Amino acid sequence: MDILPILSTLRRHKITAFLVIIEIALTCAIVCNAVFLINQRLDRMHMTSGVAEHELLEILFADIGPNKNQKARTAEDLAALRQIPGVLQVSSANQVPFGNSSWNGGIKLDRNQRVSTLNATTYTGENVLQTLGTQLVEGRNLQPDDYMDFDDVVRAASVKDAKGIPKVTVITQSLAQRLWPGQQPLGKVIYYADYPMTVVGVVKHLVRPAFTDNATAEFTMVLPMRITQGLYIIRTDPQNRDAVLKAAVAKMKAINPHRVILKQRPWDEVRSNFFQNDRAMAGLLVGVCIALLVVTALGIVGLGSFWVAQRRRQIGVRRALGATRRNILHYFQTENFLLATIGIALGMVLAYGINLMLMLHYELPRLPAIYFPVGALSLWVIGQLAVLGPAMRAAAVPPVVATRSV
Repeated sequence: MDILPILSTLRRHKITAFLVIIEIALTCAIVCNAVFLINQRLDRMHMTSGVAEHELLEILFADIGPNKNQKARTAEDLAALRQIPGVLQVSSANQVPFGNSSWNGGIKLDRNQRVSTLNATTYTGENVLQTLGTQLVEGRNLQPDDYMDFDDVVRAASVKDAKGIPKVTVITQSLAQRLWPGQQPLGKVIYYADYPMTVVGVVKHLVRPAFTDNATAEFTMVLPMRITQGLYIIRTDPQNRDAVLKAAVAKMKAINPHRVILKQRPWDEVRSNFFQNDRAMAGLLVGVCIALLVVTALGIVGLGSFWVAQRRRQIGVRRALGATRRNILHYFQTENFLLATIGIALGMVLAYGINLMLMLHYELPRLPAIYFPVGALSLWVIGQLAVLGPAMRAAAVPPVVATRSV
């Protein structure tokens, strides 16, 4: 079909055509970036934690009044919890993955560095790696002889006594690759708070309790320190979790009635709570995309209906001169395709500009090129479907309309 008559007609309806082009362009730009953000949120929500997700329980408590021997009380709690049927592992830890509250510190590769190489999360707690169910891929796990009491380490650090500071650590693959790309991490020395620690083991995954950048989500290390912070992690069989949690809480209250259980939950709930904002954001963006696409489709339907009403006599003349219904149908589809193509081209430029702004102000990654052809194809399909109804009504205009008076 010769498009010159179509372009000539569009030039006589510049404002209407311009509005449709702008509507399509804005939809293209916003939807491309919104879908990209949705995929990012979904990737974030499905990231690997590195722990036995369906086997873990968290119990967080606080004592009422002073506790003069927290170390002995913790040992008593752990021993009692291990006796509960179905319990596989127990640890008193400082934090849990996706727990939101994070212990972090700077890591240096040289003691004389003025600025840390990176910031990493530190997990502490005897037996914490075994309890979490992490996968050791290199070296060894932390041994009982490696551990020191947290309070003793704090006192040693306050007087700069290096002998009272842990000498070894276990880190994640992600952290090892960032610190020593392509090198063997075992035996390497890092400086944490300016104290040297030798890497003796590497775990495949262990996510941080809190993070904003997915690229640093596994910058994690484990220090051999026994801790009494009122947080217990219990590992059990998935089918026994509810019964074990109930029994564990009852056991802790029986040992010490004068304490408050602040949290008692399976680890799935920890993960669900951590990503609730991401789910809400993804849902909101999906709603925005659907609304924009519906509004754009309705705009195309409205424009097509308006032009069919305006051109009934012109359509009748064409039919009288021999144009078939298929010719009329193709005319309106081609006209809409041209408007959509111009709008999509402009929308891709806008999408790129919006992505640059998001990269600059919100540190988002670059919009992958695949989103442009997918977005264009989607809008072309929606545009053609939207104009189909008005085009079919135009094709149904009989030739006799050309003989009627205005």
